[in-house]
Amino acid sequence: MKPTTILFAACAMLAATAAHARDAVNAPIQAMMAAFNKGDIAAVKALHVAEPTIIDNVAPFRWAGAGGFDAWLRDLGAAEAAAGKSDGAVFFGDPVDEVVTGDRAYVVTPCSYTYKQKGQTMRETGMTAFVLVKVAGAWKVESWSWASPNAVAVK
Repeated sequence: MKPTTILFAACAMLAATAAHARDAVNAPIQAMMAAFNKGDIAAVKALHVAEPTIIDNVAPFRWAGAGGFDAWLRDLGAAEAAAGKSDGAVFFGDPVDEVVTGDRAYVVTPCSYTYKQKGQTMRETGMTAFVLVKVAGAWKVESWSWASPNAVAVK
């Protein structure tokens, strides 16, 4: 076999392995989106490590450790109820930045959150940065940070 053929085959194998790793890392992010949009918060929580760190644009803006997920959910629900928000749906797009090193990964995706507020459909569009870690062979969300400007009315 020619050296260039061997090099090409090795590069193709590495590219396929990298693509598989990216798909595996993105799977819990997409599963998190699907579960949230179905209202399956138990499934969303199960995709996180036991003590996640969450940064979101709802006061107090940071939740971490045991009970962090539940506290974020409580504070988000209270803030949305006070603002008259309902029917929320989140979207995470294809990664714009992704680094996988062993059992750790950093992924940035475009995101949007669409909801009703006092009868008007609104949308926040921004970016979410995720840190994932492999736990017992499965990728789990260790932390995420949502960043978006104020919502705009959907026409």
